[in-house]
Amino acid sequence: MNNVSVIGNLATDVEVREAGEKQVSKFLLAVDRYSRDGGADFVGVSAWDRQGELCAQYLAKGRRVAIEGYLRSHSWEDEGGKRRRDVEIVARKVDFLSGPREGGSNGEVVPFEAAVA
Repeated sequence: MNNVSVIGNLATDVEVREAGEKQVSKFLLAVDRYSRDGGADFVGVSAWDRQGELCAQYLAKGRRVAIEGYLRSHSWEDEGGKRRRDVEIVARKVDFLSGPREGGSNGEVVPFEAAVA
């Protein structure tokens, strides 16, 4: 079973990329560690379709979200020929836990309920 649930704050703004005929929204999420030293782990998140559109429109660096999804790993060879691996969360559900940012795509303030609908 491959299920992940995390709560954290966006460490970056949302970046929208073309992926064939679809768009994907990607961002880095800072998730607090439960240890004496504290700190955070930073994990990449990708959100697709309407959910990705809403993330791009209403989220910004510093916003708090809850993510439910699954892990996906991929590997590649860098310019130096070294093999690299990465793991990201593919979001099935994104819950906006802090209010929306001012100025959605057309500049208006969007009520929180509309941002998550």
